[in-house]
Amino acid sequence: MTPFAPARLLPLVLLLTALLFALPAAAQSGPGAVAPGGGGGAPAQPGLEGQTPSPDVRSPADVPLYIPHDGRVQGRISIPDPALATLIQPGGRDWRGFRMDWLQWIGGVVILGALAALAVFYFWRGPITIERGRARRWVPRFNSIDRFAHWTTALGFIALMLSGLVLTFGRFVLIPIMGHGSFAPLADWSKYLHMASSVPFVLGLLLMLGLWIRDNIPTRADLIWLRQAGGLFSRHSVHPESGRFNAGQKGLFWLVVLGGLAMALTGYLLMTPFYYTGIAGMQIIHIIHALLAMVLTAVIFGHIYIGTVGMEGAFDAMGRGVVDENWAIEHHKGWYDEQCRAGRIIPGDRMPQAGDD
Repeated sequence: MTPFAPARLLPLVLLLTALLFALPAAAQSGPGAVAPGGGGGAPAQPGLEGQTPSPDVRSPADVPLYIPHDGRVQGRISIPDPALATLIQPGGRDWRGFRMDWLQWIGGVVILGALAALAVFYFWRGPITIERGRARRWVPRFNSIDRFAHWTTALGFIALMLSGLVLTFGRFVLIPIMGHGSFAPLADWSKYLHMASSVPFVLGLLLMLGLWIRDNIPTRADLIWLRQAGGLFSRHSVHPESGRFNAGQKGLFWLVVLGGLAMALTGYLLMTPFYYTGIAGMQIIHIIHALLAMVLTAVIFGHIYIGTVGMEGAFDAMGRGVVDENWAIEHHKGWYDEQCRAGRIIPGDRMPQAGDD
């Protein structure tokens, strides 16, 4: 037997080593393959051209892990929802700063400031009384449809306001008092109440718009009322003549209708996220919605004040649908005279069914 000679295997080992290094290089330079840079105009790997819309992507090595954008980091996804491709949105930190800090301060100053101003005004001015006292003769002011529109809108807004205050300030005001365990279901139900109560609120707004738009067109008499501020800041009896609605009521009407519809529109956009706009647009819509809500809340506080403790006889208009004759003469003389000329009011005629309860 011939003795084993390791030297005879050396050429075979060198040949196998050369083949191991040569095969990967041949595969990269073979038909249908390109370098990782995708240059040279070589064809893409079989099947990859139907999956990549960009001609620069010809191999898996050419697919970037993320796509840089101004103000965000966005990746590449294969699921249908493109919004999920945004991995990081630095602008969201600015929105969160507004939501958690600025909104609390703005809302607190606007709402608490309005309540404080009304309290100071009440102690300085006191309630606006009927100068000649109640006549105990009642003048029809609003019919049942008018009152239905008003109270539908009012109750819808109250539900929106209370639920919105819970969602906005609850984390800072209610959690320290009632704890996380009790606040969580309250916030959850407030969310559903907020969405559901928007329906009667919007229906009431549209009904009021159709019923009262004609009587809320500005006139020359409104300028006189505005110059005298309706007599609100006079300790003596000052009652500028006005029609069915004075300039202050007209301003409230248009602010509530236009502001309320804008608040409803932004709210419905928030209820359908990413359907009409992206995440940056949703953040802007939320800011507009929140600021409108704060302003309308402060305005409605003023309306509630005037309609209850701030003015004698004012609540009868929407509470009963009628007002005292002396109240009508003092606050809406033009409208009272118009009703008398039309035969709807007989001066001095008593209406016991409306005023003797």
